[in-house]
Amino acid sequence: MSRAGFIRLLVVAAAIFALEVACRAGVIDAITIIPPSAMAAGAWNLLVSGRYTQDILLTLGSVGLAVVLAIVGGFGLGYVLFRLPRLRRALDPLLASYYAVPTFVFYPLFIVLFGLNRLPLVAIGFVFAVIAMAINTLTGFERVPPVLRRTAKALRLSEPATLVGITMPACAPYLLTGAKLVIAYSFIGVIAGEFVLSGAGVGHQIAFAYNNFDNPNMYGLMLLLIGFVSALNMVLFAWERRFYRRRGLT
Repeated sequence: MSRAGFIRLLVVAAAIFALEVACRAGVIDAITIIPPSAMAAGAWNLLVSGRYTQDILLTLGSVGLAVVLAIVGGFGLGYVLFRLPRLRRALDPLLASYYAVPTFVFYPLFIVLFGLNRLPLVAIGFVFAVIAMAINTLTGFERVPPVLRRTAKALRLSEPATLVGITMPACAPYLLTGAKLVIAYSFIGVIAGEFVLSGAGVGHQIAFAYNNFDNPNMYGLMLLLIGFVSALNMVLFAWERRFYRRRGLT
């Protein structure tokens, strides 16, 4: 572990310890927040009891579908924008202001299009995440060294062969960064949608526990969610650093 990583870990551990002491000493009201140890105990009890297994699977299924659609759609959009510079210049203002648009206003439209099921939540996660993948894909394509493209032309490779064999491996770190953002944004879109727009799922159960002052379940579900997303992003981060090392950038 690097020195910076050790310092970050030490800061996080100190913050958790301080929160634990403050909660146990009564400095922080138990109605507001519970000790981290109680959160961990609540998360463990949820896993052992299997009470929310169905909700967890529903949320992960919705997020997984949103992630796949956003990665595929964002990659395709980024590739099209790279191949059509005029279209990119026309869409640049829209891309720059995209996240200023509240995507949840489209939920009634998604209900009309997809019905009263999980697909509107998937659509919200997709809409929230797809542009992040498109922008990173476009950035990655622009950062491919020109010598690699000239080599592909010298070898008379077809466009699909160049894309798969040269362009994508060269911009893989940017694609992985886009995938990390897609995962985060998809979780945000789906969970936030479940808070107010769904009768099932992790977001709904967190909101239900909050309204009933059920802090162990609420913070337990939140801890499980944070842990899962963090672990997934750590795997992608390790894979990303591996690509950077192969290119001599770290």
